[in-house]
Amino acid sequence: MNGSVGQQGNDQDRPGVRLRSARTLLEAAWFPAALFLGFLFSFAPALHSPQPHHAEVVVAGSATAREVDAALERTAPGGFDVTAVSTPAETREAVRDRTAVAGYAAGDHDPVLFVAKANGASLKQAVTSAFAEVAAEHSGRLDVRDVAPTVAGDRLGTTLVYFAIAWSVPGYILATTLLRAVTFDRRRKVLSILGVSALFSAVGYGVGVGLGYLPHSPVTLPVAFLLTAAVATFASGLAPFTRQFFPAVGMTLFIVLSIPTSGGVAPAPMLPTFFQYVHTVMPLGNAVDALRSALYFDGAGLLKPILVLGTWFAVGAALLALDAHLHQRKAARLDACQEVQEPPVDDPALETPIPTAIPVHPHHFGEPAPDLVGTVRDTWEQPVRHAAVTVLGPDGRHLVSTSTNARGQYAVTGLPEDHLGIVVSSPGHQPAVQRRLLRSGEVAHADFVLQHRHAVACDAVGS
Repeated sequence: MNGSVGQQGNDQDRPGVRLRSARTLLEAAWFPAALFLGFLFSFAPALHSPQPHHAEVVVAGSATAREVDAALERTAPGGFDVTAVSTPAETREAVRDRTAVAGYAAGDHDPVLFVAKANGASLKQAVTSAFAEVAAEHSGRLDVRDVAPTVAGDRLGTTLVYFAIAWSVPGYILATTLLRAVTFDRRRKVLSILGVSALFSAVGYGVGVGLGYLPHSPVTLPVAFLLTAAVATFASGLAPFTRQFFPAVGMTLFIVLSIPTSGGVAPAPMLPTFFQYVHTVMPLGNAVDALRSALYFDGAGLLKPILVLGTWFAVGAALLALDAHLHQRKAARLDACQEVQEPPVDDPALETPIPTAIPVHPHHFGEPAPDLVGTVRDTWEQPVRHAAVTVLGPDGRHLVSTSTNARGQYAVTGLPEDHLGIVVSSPGHQPAVQRRLLRSGEVAHADFVLQHRHAVACDAVGS
């Protein structure tokens, strides 16, 4: 016994065993490690110290603009980019047009600062604090005027961000759940995305207006619909090309990079420059900009974020079309190379039918009709070629074995009328088992979805 224990210890110390253990650990840990690094280098650098970074402001009068620029550079270096305009009215219009976050006019009396709470209360406070020091140098009392106040239920000007997150992240989750809907073709999946997007936009709008968090403006509906549809469509198109890395890529795009740059905790002008660039291309950040423009600024600056959201949707649709095209070409190429050998057919009038695998093609007169048919696919909707299919009788006795063709299809004839077990396996996949009741005159269908062994390990870690 001592010798066997010692031998077991030696086996565990072998290099091959250690290598397999290290590989298993690596496969299990890479996904949480990627998310850990993503959160570490995204949320903290973006949000640890929000302050204006090259925020656009306008000042009435060239001389005053030079003085204000010098004063701001002393108190907040790199925080503001100052542009001179001709009249005080232009400073207000620049804020209303969303070409500037603040407008300053010295005037003959107290200086006036135009700001917009709809851009975020934290940005309004930071700008007001900076210009209060400028006004103090001119011995004036700063007159702050809000040209875009928010609804009473949105005191911080950030509620739009939380509703946008509610429309965005579930769009990504929808794409991941549709990957398992193998009975849905691409058309049904796209229709499902559009239907769910419409439902989510309507429910979110109703809740927001009912609770007083959103203005009563139906323009919210198309923006919310486009956000959910764009994220879900792009994620669905991305999945076949990223395969087992899809969860990490999707969470990086739609959570790790999108949420800290959305304009919630810190409005975009208060983010570091790199994250401001990220904000300009992420669907979540652009949806927040679109909602703010539509609801509080009379549509000023609405076109650009809508075009960005539309681009995400269009690219996702193009990826879906490309995947369908590549899949069709691959199936045609495999069919051209595969030689189907017709098995000998026994005359059913002479003897009892024997369970036999038959080629999958339209049934012709004189050929044996199939009793059992099915398709084997993986979790990415790709057919599994040469998957082993074994049919067992009710007592577990082996009846017949076959394999799938290039389209992942199989067919069997000559089976007895009873409860049958079907076992499907393929290298690199988890095997699957089903039971089917075979009745006279009916064709039983048994479709399978085989999970990749690596994907199963990732799912176990995620749960």
